[in-house]
Amino acid sequence: MSSEDLVTLNVGGKIFTTRLSTLKQFPTSRLAGMVDGRDPEFKTVNGQIFVDRDGALFSFILDFLRNRELLLPSDFSDYLRLQREALFYELDSLVELLSQHLLQSRPALMEVHFLNRNTQAFFRVFGSCNKTIELLARRITVFVEQPTGLAWSGNPFPPQVTLLPLPPQRPSHHDLVFHCGSDGTIENHAGVRYISIKPDNRKLANGTNVFGLLIDTLLKEGFHLVSTRTPASGDKSECYVFERIKRPQVLGEN
Repeated sequence: MSSEDLVTLNVGGKIFTTRLSTLKQFPTSRLAGMVDGRDPEFKTVNGQIFVDRDGALFSFILDFLRNRELLLPSDFSDYLRLQREALFYELDSLVELLSQHLLQSRPALMEVHFLNRNTQAFFRVFGSCNKTIELLARRITVFVEQPTGLAWSGNPFPPQVTLLPLPPQRPSHHDLVFHCGSDGTIENHAGVRYISIKPDNRKLANGTNVFGLLIDTLLKEGFHLVSTRTPASGDKSECYVFERIKRPQVLGEN
């Protein structure tokens, strides 16, 4: 390897030596223009190209150029500053990766409203992330108990009952509604509503049991309870707020 293949940079007082081809990974970037002499802002002093930028953050920039992925420490938090540096160097791929990461690292919030009344329990789940709501909607099945035979006073046999599977209601992309138990009436033949939440195959009609299974499902999805709300006057429902933060540590270029 000849000395012409190597470039030395002084970035904010920190010295970096790398291959010329590494800095030219993205030909339209400002870094490529720097080593080609197309950007007059950067001067060569004592054989080093001086760059008046953050040297500590440039180490991550250089790592991205070498590997086409960004491996950050688990306690790294300067994503916005690193994105600002990527903008300065005109590394569009890295800017896009960091933008996606900043969106993903926002906390996902989930509210579970639970009302237990007599023999019925009502649930409404609100989520800031509609993907999580879609996941729950696919896992939750409401089974409605419906008689398939006729019942009259002279019939010695009880009517047969089948369970009709139904998806939970979806008032919007960000919430779902379902309830379980029995309304206690026989005239309308509504029967009992059971709830099943995969991968648990049980069909539960007791609201407290369904609530426990729903909470367990959210915990397994990475959510944790952050607050509970005291029911307002006249409101018997309980509200539980969950939060999930997922922070990917390796950002790879597609």
